[in-house]
Amino acid sequence: MQCVTSTAFGPAELLHRLRARGTATEASPITHIERMPPRSGRTTPWPAWTDPGVRDALTAQGITAPWEHQAAAATLAREGTHVVLATGTASGKSLAYQLPALSALATDPKATVLYLSPTKALAADQLRAVARLGLDGVRPATFDGDTAREEREWVRQHSRFVLTNPDMLHHSMLPGHARWGVFFRRLSYVVIDECHTYRGVFGSHVAHVLRRLRRTAARYGSSPTFILASATSGDPAGAASRLTGLPVTEITEDASPRAGVTFALWEPPLLPQPLAELSQPNPGESDSSDFEPPPIRRSALRETADMLTDAVVSGTRTLAFVRSRRGAEVVASMTRRSLDEAVPGLGERVAAYRGGYLREDRRAIERSLLTGELLGLASTNALELGVDLRGLDAVLICGYPGTRASLWQQAGRAGRSGGEALAVLIARDDPLDTYLVHHPEAIFGRSVEATVLDPANPYVLGPQLCCAASEAPLTDADLELFGGPAAAAAVQALVEEGALRRRPSGFYWTHRGRPDVDLRGTGGAPVAVVEASTGRLLGTVDHGSSHVMLHTGAVHLHQGVSYVVDDLDLEDAIALVHQEEPDWTTHARDVTNLSVVNVRSYVDAGPVGMFLGEVDVTNQVVSYQRRRISTGEVIDTRPLDLPVRELRTVAVWFTISPEALTAAGVESADFPGALHAAEHAGIGLLPLIATCDRWDIGGLSTASHADTDMPTVFVYDGHPGGAGFAERAYAVASEWLRATREAISSCVCEAGCPSCVQSPKCGNGNNPLDKLKAVTVLDVVLSSLPDA
Repeated sequence: MQCVTSTAFGPAELLHRLRARGTATEASPITHIERMPPRSGRTTPWPAWTDPGVRDALTAQGITAPWEHQAAAATLAREGTHVVLATGTASGKSLAYQLPALSALATDPKATVLYLSPTKALAADQLRAVARLGLDGVRPATFDGDTAREEREWVRQHSRFVLTNPDMLHHSMLPGHARWGVFFRRLSYVVIDECHTYRGVFGSHVAHVLRRLRRTAARYGSSPTFILASATSGDPAGAASRLTGLPVTEITEDASPRAGVTFALWEPPLLPQPLAELSQPNPGESDSSDFEPPPIRRSALRETADMLTDAVVSGTRTLAFVRSRRGAEVVASMTRRSLDEAVPGLGERVAAYRGGYLREDRRAIERSLLTGELLGLASTNALELGVDLRGLDAVLICGYPGTRASLWQQAGRAGRSGGEALAVLIARDDPLDTYLVHHPEAIFGRSVEATVLDPANPYVLGPQLCCAASEAPLTDADLELFGGPAAAAAVQALVEEGALRRRPSGFYWTHRGRPDVDLRGTGGAPVAVVEASTGRLLGTVDHGSSHVMLHTGAVHLHQGVSYVVDDLDLEDAIALVHQEEPDWTTHARDVTNLSVVNVRSYVDAGPVGMFLGEVDVTNQVVSYQRRRISTGEVIDTRPLDLPVRELRTVAVWFTISPEALTAAGVESADFPGALHAAEHAGIGLLPLIATCDRWDIGGLSTASHADTDMPTVFVYDGHPGGAGFAERAYAVASEWLRATREAISSCVCEAGCPSCVQSPKCGNGNNPLDKLKAVTVLDVVLSSLPDA
């Protein structure tokens, strides 16, 4: 290790330095390098309708002319056409909505604008951008959960440019529409930033929140134009139309300049065999003297921390994206420790950033990053979206983020100041990441995924209709807005349940309080993390994750400091913790059961059946393992007593006749391990063809399921009512399972490893698993199923 350099390394030099960390005998961790050359931009004159004051303010900020795509989208919006701009990261999408929105505010003193952001960080960034223009009478302001109570009335009465998020629109603005009457009456534009993030169940909820917004605006006499900004995605106009319920025109030709990007795919090296053995769930317990543990690769978190350390020492401003809140804390903590060992005090220039921090902590970190005080930051995807991070030289992506859209968003954070950029995808030891780093064409040769959402999901539609009825009685005309026949059927069911009542003027909400509807499907109020000795609030964790992250005995990281959970009170939504620096981490284990409710569609392929339908899933976290930080060794397993969670959702599953498996060489004693391994790999590869994360889905395999009476593998959506992922898997089952088979068969291990069939979320400790027989199972399925 050396002292921090005075001149930052360029992408090529930094990549060479990172590559040189290995030994001469190790294979290169870089499996592929993609070079994307720089691109010149194409400008166009300011549209003639641009307000002179707005134009002058933008020019003063260094924007002398818009890019062609900015002007095209802005002009469509000015003409009243709903438009989505789907161009690359750092392509200046903000100007496309600023031009028409700010010009409208300048020419019409009564006009208002509503801006919706999926994250508070992005809203704060956009507030700074609009406020910097210094335009008279705009009075931009955020209205979110961080806005003090005394400030909220000022925003309602005075701000003409309100920046908020779907949650606040849903929980506060629409239910309290009478207090926002003046604002809604004058609403000219609705801006939906980073609209590609609204997918799955959350996206389906947001789609109905936007329909409620349109309905409320119409009641107050306005019909705003919608302007949507999206990352490059498949069918942006179709996705925007599904989200808003409106016809939307797309602009996709990107005329902005782009810095040259060097994009490397990186596979961490294998651990030495003794460490690999210690990393097994139950080291030393094999009955066979010939037992050899599967090859285990170095942790992607450890690899990312070491690379971030080298980048900071090299003076390279670097952002590391990590999949989880805990992972971001771990990477930041390890990096700070390594830096302080090399250069005392240098660790202070690295921090973690994630959701759940208090507002003042988030803003302080954002300022430090913008000013250059921080050289390195480990972040969740909270900083993936839109935020202008000027001067970043490199991005490290610890694990494939689930979609190509997110991958390119994260990679695009580097080089935003116009310089050359480096992006490195560091593979986790799992089937999907391993597949991708060895199949670069799956990343660089494919278009970005289309956004999946389903507003007709009954577990979304019903609650949202209750919300709409609580704001104003639902009429027959309203039902068309919310989905026509599906909405009419849902309303009838709500009437029968007593949630709504039919009167001559419409359907009324029958209860005194407002409907309790969670847009993000986290299952309850966020759990507060409180230091027991001081009463200090450290942050929050969503209710759905609390069973895994905040169970009694769990290690919880906050800004690099370790805490151990003393007690989790789910009823009061509070976890009490104490500060401790154990030499172990914790990993929760759960048990899942599943029953089939109905079959929506199926393919009869002789010995193989492929099904899509509704299922009931029960899940319970029953224990947790303590694992040594240094080696991954399992110290012990401790029981937990947490409530069972129930879920009705949508699943895809396949059955195979026992006779077909036996004929292919899979004996009945091998059924459990073969099916279990195929299930794990199938879950791991599903994000390749659906816009999901492996943590959005679950699975179950059994040698004989009670509802099918045959060997069966289930993969289900982890959200009430489904999120569209199982439907996608069913639609392209052959493509999905072929990729799954290839991922298993091409893995260099002999008996199965995290790169192919082992799963980090397995409730059974990855036992039993049979890699070779899993390939046979998939061969039987693929040989029977039609190609399409």
